Amino acid sequence: MKKRYLIPLAAAAAAAFAALGLILDSQKDNPLPETAGHRPGFYERCIKRPQDFLCAGAALAVLSPVMGLTALMVRLRLGSPVLFTQDRPGLNGRIFELYKFRTMTDAKDAEGNLLPDEDRLTPFGKWLRSTSLDELPELINIFKGDMSVVGPRPLLVRYLPRYNAHQARRHEVRPGLTGMAQAYGRNSLTWEEKFDLDVAYVDHVTFRGDWKIIADTVRTVLKREGISEQGQATMEEFMGNERE
Repeated sequence: MKKRYLIPLAAAAAAAFAALGLILDSQKDNPLPETAGHRPGFYERCIKRPQDFLCAGAALAVLSPVMGLTALMVRLRLGSPVLFTQDRPGLNGRIFELYKFRTMTDAKDAEGNLLPDEDRLTPFGKWLRSTSLDELPELINIFKGDMSVVGPRPLLVRYLPRYNAHQARRHEVRPGLTGMAQAYGRNSLTWEEKFDLDVAYVDHVTFRGDWKIIADTVRTVLKREGISEQGQATMEEFMGNERE
């Protein structure tokens, strides 16, 4: 197939997915109550994953120069390795390896322990986080199927036993590159507020909702809002709560 036909075909496929998503949204029944549990609709079962695959593939192709330049800058500013990898819980708590660009040094104290985040996070690392460039390697996770473009953010494995039953519902869908908490507050929100937004998303997964979250995330990132918790270099660790 000649190259000149690839872009029109890709655009036609994207338009078809968009049209089908809008039709399905228009036919959706009233949202399920929070206590009813998660019941994937047709969009989530049949459209969302192919849409993620196409979006991640296209983004990796288009943004490859940006990712290459960012990788070079990380190598020059922070050294090796360029990528930060860590186990994170995904759909139904299944563990996968998350990819991000490094934003911190490996500075340690006299006893060989890593220094606090605020001492290891460099101005360059703060800039990467404020622009969300450090998140770009997660497109690989989306392409592989570990993640979705939109969904609750994948947090630390050690948080799993700290969730109450309500908060644990965030794992009923694939984690996302962005989500309601990232579009509407980022790290300026409390953990409880983030988890409430995550569960609200689980109960309202729609085509229109996903693309609205993506658009609102872009605006939030461009304004550089909610990059870190007030008075903290990074978000304070979630230690659990009493809510049931």
